[in-house]
Amino acid sequence: MYPTIVDFGFVGIHSFGLMLFTAFITSGIVIQSELKRRGFAPELASAIVMAAAIGGIVGAKLYSALLDGQITFQELFSTSGIVWYGGFIGGCLAVIIVIVRSSNPFLPTIDIVGPTVILGYGIGRIGCLLAGDGDYGPPSDLPWALAFPNGTVPTDVPVHPTPIYETLLSWAFFGILWSQRRKFEGAPGVVFGASLVLLGVERFIAEFWRITPRVLGWMSAAQLFSIAAFIFGIVLILWMFTHPRAVEGKVGEPRQRDRGA
Repeated sequence: MYPTIVDFGFVGIHSFGLMLFTAFITSGIVIQSELKRRGFAPELASAIVMAAAIGGIVGAKLYSALLDGQITFQELFSTSGIVWYGGFIGGCLAVIIVIVRSSNPFLPTIDIVGPTVILGYGIGRIGCLLAGDGDYGPPSDLPWALAFPNGTVPTDVPVHPTPIYETLLSWAFFGILWSQRRKFEGAPGVVFGASLVLLGVERFIAEFWRITPRVLGWMSAAQLFSIAAFIFGIVLILWMFTHPRAVEGKVGEPRQRDRGA
């Protein structure tokens, strides 16, 4: 594995950071294209990606520091300690603020963003694989098991390459959502809800092939968050189907308020 691709001595290019950058750029391109197709302001894509990157990294670091019980300057600004669900919460909050302050309709815009989170997550897991950062699974004798002797968290024993499982599952879920997105344009919020459901399902399944500490019997903290995301997504989908919203205003026009509120 290759945790560091290029090392200039005072600074280096790390495989995880490179794939994280690739995930944000790819998601931004997809978001911009879809905003343009739907007649929304496409320039918002760059602000969404920037907000997701800053909010996500800050949220991931804060959550990691809280788990470790060490909220120090060194901990917050180190290159390690990136927790997915902390990043997801921080990124979501930052993106919501950006969209609310824009002229784009809120629910249709988050419907565009939702599936790209799954796409970017799958790309990011390639970085975890290349870095060998401990996101792999328990020992395995399967033909595709891998060892990470040079990883950030090294192991000479072949283990489940869990990041590969997550990448394939994430991309499959993204493909399903993206292929069906136009069918639900009349029910804003449903695609975002479905994104939460599939994110929860993906991570809940993947945790069975990870060496994550268990906090509640056989379940990890990530699985508890996965259940919460799944439930919230289901509730959001049902709410949008049972409480039809007024059509939100076009770009540049004031949004109509929810008449059922």
